[in-house]
Amino acid sequence: MESTMNKRIHRAVTAGLAVVALVGVAACGSKSGGGSTGGSIGSNKSFSMKGATFKVGAKEFTESRILGYITADALTAAGAKTTNSNLTGSSTVRTSLTSGRLDMYWEYDGTAWLTYLKEPSPIKSGEPAQYAATAKGDLAKNQVKWLTASGVNDSYGVAMRGDATGDLGKITTLSEMAAYMNAHPGDATFCGAAEFLNRNDGFPNIEKSYGFKITPAHLATVDLALDYTQVAKGKPCNFAEIFTTDGRIQTLKLKVLKDDKNAFGTYVAGLTVRNSVYTKYSKQFDGIFAAISPKLTSDVMIGLNKQVDVDGKKPEDVAKSWLKSEGFIS
Repeated sequence: MESTMNKRIHRAVTAGLAVVALVGVAACGSKSGGGSTGGSIGSNKSFSMKGATFKVGAKEFTESRILGYITADALTAAGAKTTNSNLTGSSTVRTSLTSGRLDMYWEYDGTAWLTYLKEPSPIKSGEPAQYAATAKGDLAKNQVKWLTASGVNDSYGVAMRGDATGDLGKITTLSEMAAYMNAHPGDATFCGAAEFLNRNDGFPNIEKSYGFKITPAHLATVDLALDYTQVAKGKPCNFAEIFTTDGRIQTLKLKVLKDDKNAFGTYVAGLTVRNSVYTKYSKQFDGIFAAISPKLTSDVMIGLNKQVDVDGKKPEDVAKSWLKSEGFIS
């Protein structure tokens, strides 16, 4: 069976993003040349990686590609030479890392926990505990080092239109949504992709966790790309499946409901590096990404994704512009 994250990344395909097939890392890689050496990274001698060469990977969807370019540009600013490879599928990228064809890429703690560490369920205590446990387990079992956690949590979520009024407009959490659905069964309408509506960690999970039930007539199965526009109109649904860092949340002014029981678990993004690569430049890696990662929040990522998916900008341009705006490069 396909892994959780392998299924999750199909949102990029259904949203109409370009998929780059794996033909071999060298064939699809591109050199990151002409990077800026100024800014807070290039001017800090303790960050110097002059003489180093790194192979930076990314999955095929927008967010991962942006993070890959941010990484490559930051390392280039520190004096390293880098190549970028955008690959298809979580398992492909992960295998490329552990086999040595890649040196690093951004992964999500929930994916690693469930898929690579093969744990049966997420840690319910939340983000810091999940990230720490994932980092510890992956290093011990697979020699994969997780750097400082970002503030990006790209998990499943539920959203509604932002301009809803009355009792519907007062909803801010999934517990409040469940109470509303139980009190107003006629308005308990939900849109989702077929996969989400049927997967144990999708809609059945929140029905069970939050104690509500929707009749089949009030469940609309739609393409994932349409979830956002349908719920923004309130027709045919008042609530819909979303991914929490999708740029359309901002564009369509959707309200993302808080998962107050942590039913979906966390998918916090962090840069993963083969430990043999990390140990050679541990001080530099720690310093650079202790500065960069906390600046990358879910709200920031929504904005960066929007620039690509909605505004039509290139991921590499968005990455470089963000690094410049934060003063990391000049």
